[in-house]
Amino acid sequence: MPRELEPAIAQREFVLAALKQGLRTDGRALLESRKPELVFGEELGMVECKLGKTRVFANVSATIVRPRQDRPYEGLLTISSEISPMASSVYEAGRASDEEVAITRMLEKVIKRSGAVDLESLCILAGQRVWHIRLTLHFLSDEGNMLDCACLAGITALRHFRRPEVEVIGEEVIVHSPEERAPMVLSMHHTPICITFALFEDSSSPVLDPLHLESQLATTTVHLALNAQKELCVMHKAGGMPLSVEEIMKCVKIGVERVREVSKMVNEALEEDWKGRVVEIR
Repeated sequence: MPRELEPAIAQREFVLAALKQGLRTDGRALLESRKPELVFGEELGMVECKLGKTRVFANVSATIVRPRQDRPYEGLLTISSEISPMASSVYEAGRASDEEVAITRMLEKVIKRSGAVDLESLCILAGQRVWHIRLTLHFLSDEGNMLDCACLAGITALRHFRRPEVEVIGEEVIVHSPEERAPMVLSMHHTPICITFALFEDSSSPVLDPLHLESQLATTTVHLALNAQKELCVMHKAGGMPLSVEEIMKCVKIGVERVREVSKMVNEALEEDWKGRVVEIR
């Protein structure tokens, strides 16, 4: 990936001076997040998340495969991502950038390692057939905080997705079409949501949901993944500025409130979308 251009000195000084006064270039308060918008596709498991001008499209699909030998009772969950030149001119087609790798690894921790999806529920025939769930993320526009946008798109797509109903007769697996039997939701233990803060040496308050320029100028970035049960699933700090326990707990407290709001929004959006689909079916 070509080296990203550094902000101009005047631009840097203007943004940092504004942050000292509690001001941001888009008019938000330091601890104010952009309002996410979820757009559902025609097919189940297709969701686009808009966070300001940052846009990520998520797609979930399922196939039947053989399980891993060391985990015969568990299905598989794979997460892949692609940041194309459509998102920003600094990205190259067909070549994974450092940011893309970092986002994918973080999403692996947030969604996969935190046990969000019940992998045992994906088992069809122990040791022989399981569901392989694939979550693919396409980054359409980068105006900062792509991780939070991607996490929200991905976790919503998983909850929106329905897999076909299957029937096991002996060792034969019969997959029923949606017309024959209603498809089934994925069994999920919890819904983790990412919250990102940017911290600056000369600012007493962290900045929630940083823009692209703010992320470039930040001394340290803190990524938190929490769920509606107030459980901290993942915490990742990037940058060399030391943080006290009080500063970290302040971010966690803000994150808990933010996750509660976002979780409510996701639940309402999914419920509204499903009502529309039920009407269409009728």
